[in-house]
Amino acid sequence: MSDKIRLTTEDKALQVNLNTEIYGCFAEIGAGQEVAANFFKAGGSSGTIAYTHSAYDMKVSDSMYGETSRYVCEERLITMMDIEYKNLTSRLSSRNTESKFFAFCNTVESLNYHKTNQGKGWVGMRFQLDVAAKPNDVIIHVKMHDNGHRAQQDALGILGVNLIHACYYNYKNLDDFLTALVQRLPRERVEIDMLRFSGPDFESVDNRVIALNLVKRGITDATMFDLSKRVLQPATALYKKNILLMRGRFRPVTKVHIDMIEQGKEQFLKENKVDEDNLRVIIELTLKDLTADGKISDQDFMDRVDLLSTLGYTVMITNYLKYYKMIDYLSGIAKGKLLGVILGVYNLANVFEENFYSNLPGGILQAFGTGFGHNVKLFVYPAINVEDGELYELSNFQTEPNLKGLFDYMVDNHKLVAFNNYNTKYLYILSDDVLSKIKAGASSWEEDVPTEVAKAIKFYELFGYKEKITS
Repeated sequence: MSDKIRLTTEDKALQVNLNTEIYGCFAEIGAGQEVAANFFKAGGSSGTIAYTHSAYDMKVSDSMYGETSRYVCEERLITMMDIEYKNLTSRLSSRNTESKFFAFCNTVESLNYHKTNQGKGWVGMRFQLDVAAKPNDVIIHVKMHDNGHRAQQDALGILGVNLIHACYYNYKNLDDFLTALVQRLPRERVEIDMLRFSGPDFESVDNRVIALNLVKRGITDATMFDLSKRVLQPATALYKKNILLMRGRFRPVTKVHIDMIEQGKEQFLKENKVDEDNLRVIIELTLKDLTADGKISDQDFMDRVDLLSTLGYTVMITNYLKYYKMIDYLSGIAKGKLLGVILGVYNLANVFEENFYSNLPGGILQAFGTGFGHNVKLFVYPAINVEDGELYELSNFQTEPNLKGLFDYMVDNHKLVAFNNYNTKYLYILSDDVLSKIKAGASSWEEDVPTEVAKAIKFYELFGYKEKITS
């Protein structure tokens, strides 16, 4: 990989151009022919490019790909890939026995003249790895952060070349693929918050692990996937939705977690203008909470995600350690819709910990203004005080004296509310205790987790579970 890291964008384009087996087309909507231009400039492009075009006018785009109300979306990208790949292979059927065909497509909104929008787009590659083989797809959602139209176009051109080159030269090692994909594109310029592989050569790839590694590498701060293991682009999946969020380690999922989620959902649905059809319940795992035994284990991550999926929950992976950052991120997607957050009373204590915000010029006031100034409501689940066995809840929550006014403000303005209903017997369940019991070979842990979770833990021997061998 070291030699490939040193390749410039021009080197990569030239290497593809000089590979006589690789042959394809380019279709780029919205931000010009930036990717194709790099291959033309590198020289030898006649060996690679069958044709290029850019349907900049919406009417032209509609005539080529059908009418639509949204031009920068995944659906449009897939339509482009379908049509262009079909056109390419049917027009050049004489090359079916000698060429590895590809169709590179993108539909992108770059920065406008007044700089009032977020540069973003969908980029896709349909390609054969062997002559006459069935094609694979790689689909990406990208955000462009350069503060200039020209710079964003340049970044898109580099990304496109990186993607095409990686599809042919880094596909065997997906870690190398990710490295190559963002080469010369620091996070300050480009953010990839969705990446998905599909096709016969990638059947063994679990795109959820790819999503995790996007966050681990800092390529994005948040990604998510649904119950069918399909990776989603958060801003698309949650756009203008009522979002109910709960974060945790879920190592493992216990009955108290389920009580928090289900009782919280029932209470959230009673809020004004929260419609069940528009509600999305999201379970969040942060990188910090994914740490197991001092490191982030892909397998441990998959175990937890599979358990949550078994119970019917959509999972989001983020690098937002502090609540206010996560809420600010989701509020920008929800676009004014009410956002609910479920948290335990001890987590609320962390929210009111001033030291957590020492890195901000405005300290805790800046954090609360950024995160909790939105249309958001925090639902506080009670706990049993381990010292005296008393119920610890919102009504007897204690803050530092200098923060009492801030706490009262949050309560008086209904941004902080207590759970109306909860199962008292579940308050004694602690995930760490359950995990210890599993590792110790005790059987009492099964009473603390849902039946489906207990079955999965035993069947797959998760979290250190070992079936007892009786003589």
